[in-house]
Amino acid sequence: MRLFFLIVCVLSSCGGMVHHEQSKMIFRYNESAGIHSFDPAFAKDQSRIWFCNQIYNSLVQLDSNLQVQPSIAKRWEISEDGSQYDFIIRDDVAFHHSEKSFGTNGYRNVDVNDIIYSLNRLKSKKIASPGAWILSNVKNISVFNDSTIRVNLLSPNPAFLGLLSMQYCSVLPVESDTIPDFFDSPCGTGPFQFQYHKPNVKLVLRKHQNYFEFEGTNKLPYLDAVAISFISDKQTAFLEFIKGKFDFLSGIDASYKDELLDNDGELSTKYTQKLNYYKQDYLNTEYLGILMDDNQENEALRDVRVRQALNLAFDRDLMMQYLRNNIGTPAHSGFIPKGLPGYHPGCGYEYNPELAKKYLLEAGYPKAQGIPVIHLNTTSSYVDLCEYIQHAWEALGIKVEVNVNPPSTHRQQVSKSQLSIFRGSWIADYADAENYLALFYSGNHSPNGPNYTHFSNTEFDDLYEKSLRIPELSKRIPLYEKMDSIVIMQAAIIPLYYDNVLRFSHKSVKGLGSNAMNLLDLKRVKIIN
Repeated sequence: MRLFFLIVCVLSSCGGMVHHEQSKMIFRYNESAGIHSFDPAFAKDQSRIWFCNQIYNSLVQLDSNLQVQPSIAKRWEISEDGSQYDFIIRDDVAFHHSEKSFGTNGYRNVDVNDIIYSLNRLKSKKIASPGAWILSNVKNISVFNDSTIRVNLLSPNPAFLGLLSMQYCSVLPVESDTIPDFFDSPCGTGPFQFQYHKPNVKLVLRKHQNYFEFEGTNKLPYLDAVAISFISDKQTAFLEFIKGKFDFLSGIDASYKDELLDNDGELSTKYTQKLNYYKQDYLNTEYLGILMDDNQENEALRDVRVRQALNLAFDRDLMMQYLRNNIGTPAHSGFIPKGLPGYHPGCGYEYNPELAKKYLLEAGYPKAQGIPVIHLNTTSSYVDLCEYIQHAWEALGIKVEVNVNPPSTHRQQVSKSQLSIFRGSWIADYADAENYLALFYSGNHSPNGPNYTHFSNTEFDDLYEKSLRIPELSKRIPLYEKMDSIVIMQAAIIPLYYDNVLRFSHKSVKGLGSNAMNLLDLKRVKIIN
């Protein structure tokens, strides 16, 4: 109960919101990776995306089936040629109470100028947002009237609405531009508002009393507060969850997977009466990325046959069985994950060490002789997978060093394309395979976009640009499959597996649910003791 009373005390001291803890609903979870920025322009990893989803809204949002729905925009109109979007803005969306932002009045409603400011800010080179690329096809953004903004595209893009649902596109008040420390205690329009933050210890959000969304006749959100802890050790956080100190646990870690799950990836009978368990396909591809430009220091990795050999040299099925309790699907296909239109079964690699040896011989490396040491970079959460791959590659005669980096360092080095081979994951931001293929478009080379491997291929680029001009999904799918095959044939990546969403919560938690993007939506969550 100490954690509960601490939260109550924090909420009381910061805003006088909680006096009778028995009548309050406080949702508690741990964020082991930390939250390194409260600015939605930098919401590029799960911890920041989850935070931004509570604090901010965008013009549109995704529902549990990953379909685009209204949010700050109550509706929109698209021109016949698909190049112009008019968004009609709700007039009842209030920013959080903030005297820092709005003076003694403390709050105001969103207007079209906030939308214009937020989207232009995302595009600004001064901000240098890693999400700026999603507006790279925008020609201009203008005020059409006092309730409508107009967005003109350079060329039609059928995925544009999905792009706008990303947390990068969150709406901020124009006043934020003049407040140097705005993101120390940010103000948005989301279901929860910032209350308290002690770095690396605790973050508390409380209910936005003037939130605009309803469920039927019930005003959202139901929760009174959200308390986020920052325990970096996942096993310690798991034990706190089991003791009831946290309400929710996402994903699985090697340190406790055999405690929670059986060999088939189902909840252990020990916990079936104590916990809710959700499992479904996750739009997340786990992979190894290989740097593809002249900065690749390992000359052997510049040869496609060596990269193909690395793909062939380890058994993904065995890896999933023994290291993941069969949680997820072995990646024998491309980069597009299972569950998305464009997923291309069978276009990838099966375990075939003899063929791997043949490719190394053809590349001029018989028995892997002459291949420089491969530096495989990862974080501590994936050491077991990388060591498994290390042993398989060493069986071919390739020397491998596994470098374990702090998560923040690893993310920075990946985003700057500084690593020869890196362990990565790509979680869908919206339900279109273009989201995955954008990682290999040459116009998106990092640090100005998500092409961390610096892959360049003229045929791929032509197909990618052509797909953006086709509104019908059924006609885009063959192009998606072809692009995916090009990436796999060139072995720019080594797909490992397509993940599952795993969520655990105590029986008292109602309305949490799950979705294929593992987006944390707490608007409809209740805690019933």
